Amino acid sequence: MLAIFKKSNPNPNYPWVFLTRTYFTGSYPRHNLYSRISPLGNPNFSMVPVLDQWVHEGEKVREFDLRSIIRDLRGRKRYSHALEISEWMSSKGLCPFSPGDRAVQLDLIGRVRGSNAAESYFDMLNEHEKIGKMYGALLNCYVREGLVDKSTSHMQKMKEMGFGSALNYNDIMCLYTHTGQLEKIPDVLSDMKNDGVSPDIFSYRICINSYGARSDLKNMEKLLKEMENQPHISIDWITYSTVANVYIKAGSKEKALIYLKKLEAKLQKDARGYNHLISFYASLGNKGEVRRLWGLQKVACKKQINRDYVTMLGSLVKLGELEEARVLLQEWESSCQFYDFRVPNVLLIGYCQKGLIEKAEGLLQEIMEKGKTPIPNSWAIIAAAYSDKGDMEKTFECMKNALEVKEENPGWRPKPLLISSILSWLNDRGEVEEAEAFVSSLKTVAGIDTNMLGLE
Repeated sequence: MLAIFKKSNPNPNYPWVFLTRTYFTGSYPRHNLYSRISPLGNPNFSMVPVLDQWVHEGEKVREFDLRSIIRDLRGRKRYSHALEISEWMSSKGLCPFSPGDRAVQLDLIGRVRGSNAAESYFDMLNEHEKIGKMYGALLNCYVREGLVDKSTSHMQKMKEMGFGSALNYNDIMCLYTHTGQLEKIPDVLSDMKNDGVSPDIFSYRICINSYGARSDLKNMEKLLKEMENQPHISIDWITYSTVANVYIKAGSKEKALIYLKKLEAKLQKDARGYNHLISFYASLGNKGEVRRLWGLQKVACKKQINRDYVTMLGSLVKLGELEEARVLLQEWESSCQFYDFRVPNVLLIGYCQKGLIEKAEGLLQEIMEKGKTPIPNSWAIIAAAYSDKGDMEKTFECMKNALEVKEENPGWRPKPLLISSILSWLNDRGEVEEAEAFVSSLKTVAGIDTNMLGLE
């Protein structure tokens, strides 16, 4: 349990600067810098006063700790905070700032301020500081923004300087993936080999994806066989999952089954892999394999989380096994620690797709009777189904229920077409007051522009 204590602070601009000791009952030490920084997730909070206060208290600043914090913040996409700490680290001179630290800083500048700012930072460096990692970090900034000309020009310069690595070639292949130039990806892989750079597992996987996306099954399989023969590469389940998915979409069931078996052989205790495999067999209509793999997953992975139940419920719904899905939902309800409505929503959608709208609404009512407050998405699923059926009275009722629980999911947005159909129905009935009240309710949903919806 985290406990933060504050003293009164005369400076309102930095209300967190006087954080005193922060205590954890978990694995962190009773007093460390991370425990002060980690809870401050608001991007408007500055990390500098926290760092300065740490030094003011006479605490040690260790580069290992700062690097760990920066790495953690990057992993949680708190890029602006990570950049603040990196820049504080480099400006204070309290601990060494390595070339790797500088490359991380350049990457963070690109993420927070854009590639132009990253380019300016790179240009101001001394030539001896412009090592391969720095060139690679700048390339990554260009790639992230989809700047094809700058990326390829920069990559050419890197190759001329002997800085090209598998990671850099992979960046260029990712660039072509994101810009829809899939046909160029095999050429990058060929250039990589010709330049004496060994492709890694990601190089092969990106290229296999490109062949699959273009339905070039012959070259996809040829490259996979080449990959399987590379002694330095241990193929994981993700690669076989990609290939199996391509064959499933192509309608080649026999080929798909070959790679699904290879996928299964690589699973070990990876729940995500089991989820992929279960979904694939559901797409092939194989109920027996879906059930078998769910049983194996329960044994191999010990504990199933919400994502696992969502996958299995979705597979049973796809197979038309709604009663079995209902039993599985009850199993999840008996063991879940947090009632995530995204799990029962899978079954609500399944009922609605089969025209069992009343059954879906009855399930939601049952859940509410157990003291659970649904998210607006749950009511919106049922509202959309009633609308498709032409029952606008029930559509309106369910949408009003959705608006009443909008706080349960602040990111929820009602579908404009559904809103328009409700308003048209109300207007046709002459329900002016109801329509006005409905529009007023919609205005309370963050992000809804009633002007764009034609509600003004």
